[in-house]
Amino acid sequence: MTTTIIERLTDDQHPKPRIPAEGHHRDVNGGWLRPAVFGAMDGLVSNFALMTGVVGGAVSSSTVVLTGLAGLAAGACSMAAGEYTSVASQRELVQAEIEAERLELSRNPHGELAELAELYASRGVDPDLALEVARQLSADPDRTLEIHAREELGIDPNDLPSPVVAAASSFVCFALGALLPLLPYLLGATSLLPALLLSLAGLFACGAVVARVTARSWWFSGARQLVLGGAAAGVTFLLGRLIGGAVG
Repeated sequence: MTTTIIERLTDDQHPKPRIPAEGHHRDVNGGWLRPAVFGAMDGLVSNFALMTGVVGGAVSSSTVVLTGLAGLAAGACSMAAGEYTSVASQRELVQAEIEAERLELSRNPHGELAELAELYASRGVDPDLALEVARQLSADPDRTLEIHAREELGIDPNDLPSPVVAAASSFVCFALGALLPLLPYLLGATSLLPALLLSLAGLFACGAVVARVTARSWWFSGARQLVLGGAAAGVTFLLGRLIGGAVG
């Protein structure tokens, strides 16, 4: 069929078209990218801000380390649990809608056929051709369900996100991000400066890496993340200084 279409499109004025290879687009529906990116960013920003706030309270280095480790462990577990629950709930909702569509196709196949044909006609396809296309696409029940799910629900039944993948990605990436501001203290640092410099560099690097899977430039994404993370750390430092002074 593909060869026939290519032959029909090829003439003296139009050279033979090249069909793009499968997978030439980036995966935008995968269940790992969002929790991984969000986990790394949140781990770095939240633990950096938490440790900065504690430092503002004029505590010992051992207290800063303990706070950072506690923030890393608690945050990673919380992120993983939240991602698992969120993605699992979303998946269950989608599966329920797919089953409802499957039941409707078995109860009212002609109505669903008309609905699909009207959908194509509303997009500019000739009504007779839209009906014929809908009939041909509805010949296979499994393919019919997949098409209706995509057209009506905007989902691919064969490409649903995995709660386990989302939770694991979030846990690991949050832990890695949260470890960055803690690393200088674990290596013997006694002041905030090394952690500050490493965290700011990490914020810019994370933003730049995110730009690789978006349309933004690397310097814009890096600078944006640097400003946001630095602002969060600055606010918590001031709060730590005020609260620490009041408590003291």
